[in-house]
Amino acid sequence: MKRTISVEDHKLNAAFAVLQETFREARLADRLDKPLAFWALPTDRRLPMALLGHTLRQLLNSDLDDLASTPGIGRKKLNSLIKLLSRATKEQSQALPGENEPASNGKKRGRKGEGGFDPSTVSEVIWEQWQQSVRRAGAGKEPLGRLAPTLQHLPTVIWHTPLEVYFDQTLASIRRLKTHGEKRVRAILEVFYSVHSMFAAAPAGGHLHFRMSPRFTVPIEQWIERALQRTQRISKEDIRDHIAVPLLEQLKIDTSPVIHRLSEERLGVRSEPHRVQNQANRLGVTRARVYQLLETCAEVMKVRWPEGRALLTKLLKHLESSDKPAGAEALKPVIELFFPEDAAAEVLKPATKTASKRKILNVAAKGRKTGRSVAKR
Repeated sequence: MKRTISVEDHKLNAAFAVLQETFREARLADRLDKPLAFWALPTDRRLPMALLGHTLRQLLNSDLDDLASTPGIGRKKLNSLIKLLSRATKEQSQALPGENEPASNGKKRGRKGEGGFDPSTVSEVIWEQWQQSVRRAGAGKEPLGRLAPTLQHLPTVIWHTPLEVYFDQTLASIRRLKTHGEKRVRAILEVFYSVHSMFAAAPAGGHLHFRMSPRFTVPIEQWIERALQRTQRISKEDIRDHIAVPLLEQLKIDTSPVIHRLSEERLGVRSEPHRVQNQANRLGVTRARVYQLLETCAEVMKVRWPEGRALLTKLLKHLESSDKPAGAEALKPVIELFFPEDAAAEVLKPATKTASKRKILNVAAKGRKTGRSVAKR
């Protein structure tokens, strides 16, 4: 029995014919050999799954009636097909699709995360553009942790993972990687989005070069360069305002409020420096736990500002050699907290002492037990 042609069918045929004509334009030629899945978003519903693996060329060279006869493809799936093909005709130069674009469930998408970043609006095509931007920026060797908006959303195990690890991966293949759940994938996407946002509009070539570094490091480094040339006295207030406070502000972005407060107290920014034992008593934890929390400061700076230790050490030597003891004394605890020579050793020191003490007590107890056994005999 022949299927009745409805008004909706006429609309679908007309829309498909317009798209066939549109894709004859030269500007869209590079998209024809990509599969339809490249334009699908995680929030899309009623996707024509049976057609997602077909290239745009294969689909556009087909008759809509033939596509409609594909098992599992009904009128709603054809509407989704038209929607994806229409999306493929649009210029993808924007970092993300419009923030007010209606989602498939009829609701408007809101902004999520830094700068309106919303991982649900990232298609394979957009991801491919972000990869190209990161390559062009020469940021492949940079670790994820250095360029992330915040380290709180980035798992510690991938802080030092270079961006180039994901250069040849599609979004689908990344999601299939072991331990790469949605939270981790979102964090990776956010880093690539940040780099793309900065370099997408930058002209290729030219005589200028962008330096990839966290924003907080720039004023610190500039002040250190000026301080190395100064002949005037550098006070502890100078060290506090131009080095300690900016580092603590970044710590607030990258870690928990507890770690930020412990670090602020240790440096005595708002009052006299606090002793670790007093901090442990206030939190109801051991001294070893406080040292463990403070070690996070060094871990953060190791990925955020690895150049920091050399610069601060250079400044310290300059202050010590130029008879500026006040600045040198204020700088030493900052270096010890954020750039210790061996952070792990410093943190493990209290635990090691405790373990040694416990070992001595165990040996003594064993000796007493042996003595009692001998006496019984």
